[in-house]
Amino acid sequence: MATAFKTNPVGLEDILKQCQSGDLQLPDFQRSWVWDDERIRGLIASISQAFPVGALMTLETGGEVDFKPRPVQGAPAAAVARKPSALLLDGQQRMTSLYQTTLRNQVVETVTPRQVKVKRWYYIDIRKALDPNEVRQDAIIGVPEDRCVQASFKVVLDVSSIEREYAELMFPVTRIFDWDDWQDGFREYWDKRDPESAKMFRPFKDQVLRNFTSFQVPVITLAQNTTKEAVCLVFEKVNTGGKALDAFELVTAMYAAHNFELRKDWFARQAAMSQQRVLRNVASTEFLQAIALLHTKALREAAASEGRELPAVSANRNALLRTPLSAYQSYAPRVESGFLKVAKLLRSLRIYRVEDIPYQTQLTPLAAILAELPEPQWENAVVRSMLVQWFWNGVFGELYGSAVESRFAKDVVEVPLWLSGGPLPSTVEQATVRADRLRSMRSRLSAAYKGLNALLMRAGAQDFRSGQVFDDTVFFDESVDIHHVFPKAWCAGKGIPPDIYDSIINKTPLSARTNRIIGGIAPSAYLAKIQVGGDKTPSMPASTLDEHLASHLIDPALLRADDFPAFIAAREKALLKLIEQATGRSAYRGDADEPEQDVDPSPDTDQPLIAAE
Repeated sequence: MATAFKTNPVGLEDILKQCQSGDLQLPDFQRSWVWDDERIRGLIASISQAFPVGALMTLETGGEVDFKPRPVQGAPAAAVARKPSALLLDGQQRMTSLYQTTLRNQVVETVTPRQVKVKRWYYIDIRKALDPNEVRQDAIIGVPEDRCVQASFKVVLDVSSIEREYAELMFPVTRIFDWDDWQDGFREYWDKRDPESAKMFRPFKDQVLRNFTSFQVPVITLAQNTTKEAVCLVFEKVNTGGKALDAFELVTAMYAAHNFELRKDWFARQAAMSQQRVLRNVASTEFLQAIALLHTKALREAAASEGRELPAVSANRNALLRTPLSAYQSYAPRVESGFLKVAKLLRSLRIYRVEDIPYQTQLTPLAAILAELPEPQWENAVVRSMLVQWFWNGVFGELYGSAVESRFAKDVVEVPLWLSGGPLPSTVEQATVRADRLRSMRSRLSAAYKGLNALLMRAGAQDFRSGQVFDDTVFFDESVDIHHVFPKAWCAGKGIPPDIYDSIINKTPLSARTNRIIGGIAPSAYLAKIQVGGDKTPSMPASTLDEHLASHLIDPALLRADDFPAFIAAREKALLKLIEQATGRSAYRGDADEPEQDVDPSPDTDQPLIAAE
């Protein structure tokens, strides 16, 4: 069904009165009111000159979209209890600013452009407003809560009483829609003192105040039959000046209408998951996506069993918005458990920190897959090895950097079938290892770069100096990171181009202390330093050090000979074999077609290590 809408001009005063009564409210996902003093004055100035200030967009209540409403900021308590007839989707900042400065009749709590909190009453300087040579915004004055403006410890403007307002020719914005009594007092005050000043109010009323009372605001009203998806899309299109609408905020508002506090539930689960370092970047929308995958998969399986048309398995925006509260409550505990299993699996792969995760996006389908696996199956060695193979194909295929939602859906369906004896999932099948990618892999932001570093640690790489393997204790205690094997300074001194010596082939995981020993000298020299030890440290046998080097897939003889070209050639082959073992795919060494671009924000955009067939 097409979204029905109508556009009508509505009087500004009528709209503000609807805000005050609660007949017009906000959907709960809307941000709080944040406009500063300067923008408030600019808005008042624009309306005082009958300049357009943009259309509003509202949504009729009572339809499919059942958001929890909340009154505009500052509305009276009675507005909270009222069921609104419409929700304001676009225009909150403008209407809240105008409501607070006009009808509310209380001091406005706002901020300066430098975000300093202030309290302001707003006035229109009658003289300046009537002067065509004055900038209108300069005629809109914000004064402190005590209504006295000071400069150099002296009061330069005092409007603390109605008589002082008359005397200073300052009209209070709170009287814009109710000026009759103020006008009578103004005339009486000036008739006794200066009849010419008394005459100023009529042109001020005609040229300024009537612009407020006659101001018409274009209002686009979305009908009750508007879908959640349409509301989300429309809101993003009209809200170009604000932040993009998060699906989590929409779902939060929908669940709140059923008295369920999604944020509170999410924060509790997030706190539990964040105890695992690798899960600290899991976002609320990613958690919802895992739930949506399981929910839509269950719907598809139910349709299949009943011979009905099969709905799609999905984790896109629409799927999140269609996830009922009952599905969230059913799947959330399992998804939380799934993410905790993800953390356990990543640790076994020697991925300990958020910044070392090749693809954050890959965690969502993995969590959904693990959420469905019963404990005995999850702990099975064969099942684990298959999950690991799927994981590395996603990483080295660089397949989780774009169009991820469609891949989510495929993997959540295909991987469990594969684990139960079915065909290979697309992520494993539609890939081929390419031998020409390693030399162009230079940035630590690249997924494949991070993956290869983890593979080396998982394969048993030992620190050159201590011989320790990089379990989680050593990793953090020794500040392990990826470092050059042939030092950067040495390579530069030999005229070796950075695009060669900075590749992953010339890098390996090492402790910070070992890297300091390496410094910028030749490998033969730093190896000698490592072997000699110190005053209280016995020398290391050459054979022992050679074992440490070999655990990094480094030929010790080539390193001791400072033979950089031979080292690069030999290690490239060894690393490629390591990747082949992890992915279960043989390397393609023939002529390549036009390569796909690396999707990571890094210089590593030459060629993918694994490309789709």
